Amino acid sequence: MDTLYIFYFLLFIVAFLYASVGHGGASGYLALMAIFSMAPEVMKPTALLLNLFVSLTAFVQYYRGGHFKWSIFWPLALASVPFAFLGGMVQMDASVYKKILGFLLLLPVLRFLFKPNVKEEDLKSSGILLSLVVGAVIGLLSGLIGIGGGIILSPILLLLMWTNQKQTAAISAMFIFVNSLSGLLGQLTTGVTFSGNMIYFVIIAFAGGLGGAYLGSIRFNQNILKYSLAIVLLVASFKLVFTTA
Repeated sequence: MDTLYIFYFLLFIVAFLYASVGHGGASGYLALMAIFSMAPEVMKPTALLLNLFVSLTAFVQYYRGGHFKWSIFWPLALASVPFAFLGGMVQMDASVYKKILGFLLLLPVLRFLFKPNVKEEDLKSSGILLSLVVGAVIGLLSGLIGIGGGIILSPILLLLMWTNQKQTAAISAMFIFVNSLSGLLGQLTTGVTFSGNMIYFVIIAFAGGLGGAYLGSIRFNQNILKYSLAIVLLVASFKLVFTTA
């Protein structure tokens, strides 16, 4: 029981931090569930369901702040949604799933530790064709692994200089929501398994997401939490790639 309470506490922190930067938190939820040795068939749908609540909360806060750019979002989502559904229908071997997830968890570590500072005057126009390709690839990975794709999309948007930090958060939040919904629907076609404590997971993640999205949208120093979460992700990545537990 003590272990479960520790999981609840860490779940709140993960949702809080991810929502503060416009993410749903699936990679963090998956990392926690990996550390606590939950089964892959439980991890994927659980992460996507929590993503729906937290990413939508984050999007509302950033949208109200005027940071959402529809012109960049729609081609990414147009390609990603159907591919996320297809990815959600694929059932992978548990060992393969864990290895792929382990390597993907390194992406948010880089995202948290190395944040490009893109100025408004340096922003470039996005290309529709490239946006469609990026959206399709991220969507497929999202459905396969059980993430919303924000951990992959965010650094791409910043590196291509299509958006600044706040715009990236707003676009990523809605991108995560639509991909998580599509991926979860794809998984429903093959059957899903949720934890018996799912209702508590949702309540805790929603509460953390609400607080993180509000504070993140009005700026606050997140460095301590970011570094702490980066350590959690690194531990989970190591556990998934190099152990069989």
